Amino acid sequence: MRRGVVLRSAWKMGRGYFFSESKKEAWLLLLIVISLNLFLVYITVELNIWQGNFYQVLQLKDHRGFLEAIAIYAGLAIILIVVKGAQTYFRLLLQINWRRWLTKEYLRRWLDRKSYYRLQFVHKDYADNPDQRISEDVDLFVSLTLRLSLDCLHDMITVISFVVILWNLSGLLVVAIFGYTFMIQGYMVWAAFIYAIFGTYFTVKFGKPLIQLDYDKQKYEADFRYSLIRVREYSESIALYGGELAEEKNCLAHFSYLVRNFRQIIQVRKQLTWLTTAYAHIAVVFAVAAASPRYFAGKIQLGQLFQITDAFYHVQNGLSFIIDSFTKVAHWRAVVNRLNGFLVSMEELDIKMISSSRGECKIGSDIHLSQVSIYKPDKIVLIKGLKLHLPKSKSLIVTGASGCGKSTLVKTLAGLWKNYDGNVSIPNPRESLFVPQKPYMPIDTLRNALFYPDIKRKITDEEIGSLLEKCCLPSFKNRLNEFGDWGKILSLGEQQRIAFVRILIHQPKWLFLDEATSALDEVNQEIMYGLVKKFLPDTAIISVGHRQSIMRYHQLCLNIEKDTSWSLKAVKI
Repeated sequence: MRRGVVLRSAWKMGRGYFFSESKKEAWLLLLIVISLNLFLVYITVELNIWQGNFYQVLQLKDHRGFLEAIAIYAGLAIILIVVKGAQTYFRLLLQINWRRWLTKEYLRRWLDRKSYYRLQFVHKDYADNPDQRISEDVDLFVSLTLRLSLDCLHDMITVISFVVILWNLSGLLVVAIFGYTFMIQGYMVWAAFIYAIFGTYFTVKFGKPLIQLDYDKQKYEADFRYSLIRVREYSESIALYGGELAEEKNCLAHFSYLVRNFRQIIQVRKQLTWLTTAYAHIAVVFAVAAASPRYFAGKIQLGQLFQITDAFYHVQNGLSFIIDSFTKVAHWRAVVNRLNGFLVSMEELDIKMISSSRGECKIGSDIHLSQVSIYKPDKIVLIKGLKLHLPKSKSLIVTGASGCGKSTLVKTLAGLWKNYDGNVSIPNPRESLFVPQKPYMPIDTLRNALFYPDIKRKITDEEIGSLLEKCCLPSFKNRLNEFGDWGKILSLGEQQRIAFVRILIHQPKWLFLDEATSALDEVNQEIMYGLVKKFLPDTAIISVGHRQSIMRYHQLCLNIEKDTSWSLKAVKI
């Protein structure tokens, strides 16, 4: 990504906080931090003046002046310490407030319109590891943006302040070369600029590969961490398979990319370290050597020599922002590229989904599909020319061989799947509840897991206990306040029964069950469907299943064939 594009992307991502509902607080904190930053430059200028006077006093062996200089330095040091601490405090306060706002913004965009689900269908490089981008990259973007921008401002003001001092102290240097006499006014300023320009040029030249390497490092770190997380998530399955060696090989394969990337970073940073270390140490000798002709000519005193050297250091150091901060800048650019790619992928998601779908989806009172053909992402047809009208008074079971498109049809009715032709009318999502084969179990209290996704439901513990008993889960009545990872605590069969407790709590008008009783025996399956029919008699049920025993809870059967054809018929009990 080009420099101009990077800056525009950073501005686009970062400006929102300063124009949000928290803008007054944001601008106030920023103004305080900038003001303290400028005051630090002022203290630095005062210390430079003090340094010139101090060494002059030493040269004159003025004891009284020496004691006064020590007292002045102590006062300046105390002020510097207090201001530096205050500046750090307000900068970090601004940083966490900005990060909080930006995290909420990215989290909202990621969860909005089910982008978190649909991102898996876009190019992986744009949207890999969204958890890392929201947690780590947002933090790095805010902290590095603040640090680099404040350092840049500090260096700019420092250069302007000390250029004036250095210009006045440098005086006029007369140089005779090949019979020509050159008079250079403020020659130390020109020397500082030339020195910094050469240093910056070589730093950029040798350090440029770091930008892409840092971008890749973030990706490889996230991929390696994700491979470890999968071992933890699927520990039981891996243990049953005895897949430890396979997982070790997989994790180490991801880690090998990280090692190879880090070795490349080492080579670049080695060269940068040589360059920046040489640049910093030569600068000290360079400054003294450049100022020495006027000192040995008796035109300046020892105190002025030290003041000139210090002023040269501050000018050269301010001009060396790129040199000193190149690693941070490279890291910042990599973070901006990753966050911008994530943002762009979410912004383009709707366009891509719409372009892949030639169908039309509306909200209606019934389910109505007219000449609907459903495709895989690679455009292979799953179901062709489907016609279906399902009023509230009817229930439907969808059958067919594995892979024929049953679950994809349910996703289409949920509004998740956009690869289809034809016209689709679906019920209001607020009146519908979709239950997958493996229900989602949040890491929360059991009560909130039962209420999910509406954890603000008003229902008494007695009512919850009664529903748990009806769903054959009486032992969990006294565990409602227990906090845990219920997806690991409960067996799949228990999770599916918990899902039916949710159904009875939420009481949807349209219920979609995608093999929601696959882990239950037929007795428990009969109990679950019987509870729905008893307590929710007006709820329309759309089930995906294979067992003949649940046929009697539906009036219609839609059978999907492998050859994309389908048939709809009444259920005969």
